[in-house]
Amino acid sequence: MPESTLPWKREEDEDWAASLEVRLVLDHDAPAGLADQVLAEVHELVREEERPARELFGDPGAYAQVVADERITEEHRARVDAHGMTPGERLSASFVSFGVAGFLFCAWEWLRGGLWVGIGWPSVTLTTTIVLAVVLSSLAVVARASGMIRGALWFMVATIATVCAGVGVTAVVPGGQLFSVPAPALALACSAVIAAAVRFPDATIDRWFAKNPTDHDDEAWFARLDGLLRGRHAMSAAQADGHIREARQHLASAPDDGGAPDVFGDVEVYALRLAEGPSRNRRFARRQFYGSCVLTLSLTIMLIDDLTDPGSSPFWLAANICALGAMLWSLVTEWRRSTDPGTPGAPISESSAPSASPSPDSPSSST
Repeated sequence: MPESTLPWKREEDEDWAASLEVRLVLDHDAPAGLADQVLAEVHELVREEERPARELFGDPGAYAQVVADERITEEHRARVDAHGMTPGERLSASFVSFGVAGFLFCAWEWLRGGLWVGIGWPSVTLTTTIVLAVVLSSLAVVARASGMIRGALWFMVATIATVCAGVGVTAVVPGGQLFSVPAPALALACSAVIAAAVRFPDATIDRWFAKNPTDHDDEAWFARLDGLLRGRHAMSAAQADGHIREARQHLASAPDDGGAPDVFGDVEVYALRLAEGPSRNRRFARRQFYGSCVLTLSLTIMLIDDLTDPGSSPFWLAANICALGAMLWSLVTEWRRSTDPGTPGAPISESSAPSASPSPDSPSSST
């Protein structure tokens, strides 16, 4: 039963429940339905005991940690990225965001230019370029988070090629208007994208990006481990190579004839054990910093274009300046987090990999 429908008798209990739900989702990436299940159990006990939730369970943040330790399995944590999302959830979220942005743009065009929107070859090619670029770049991000490094590289190359081709074609196609379309119809098309992204099963997308090796292919197992460490867990190539080299040495000296899956277990769980440690948050902060650098450069180019265009809108100019300022502040924050040894973040599990693997603080896994 969702927390919002639970009839809490005390306002303090309602606030406690809301805090617990937030902590489970934000701090511990709880799987879908776990927060509702825990809150239903808490509500039942509070009702039976007729005592406040804080008195029975203590601080909501501490209780969220207890729930995470007891109920969020290692297998679940091994299959989600730094944001607690599976490939299907991340891709769906990307399309939802794109659909919302398109809907707002159509609504803005409706208010600014009237009911009908003129469509010409330049707008067709530009829109097609944007849609393809967003789809391909989203696939690149999801592929990298899934450990498919080579696939992510190809998707990114395709994105760059699409943008270059789209800009070139848009510049040479004939101008003029081909036909007009009602702005509400375009907004409905964007709404259909949102609905399709929400309703499409995330589990199906997860299977598309699940490339776990067979039980008898050690080379594929190590290749998958390398991809997971570098992609999902943001390790450098040198760090990943160090872990793989030690794992290979242990496998070669193992007393039995079992393969890598027999000695080390599930490759995604093993990668998680190697990746956890004090440097985990710094690695992800560094990756976010690099992404923010690219976005900041793009916003700077857009701002220069707006400043040099005498017909630019003051609204978009102000919006661009605010966005660039926010990104610069984000750059400073992420740089500090990526270089601070005491970077705070989600609680780090102290579970370790099997004895063959180096600890998270070993030289091969330091930042």
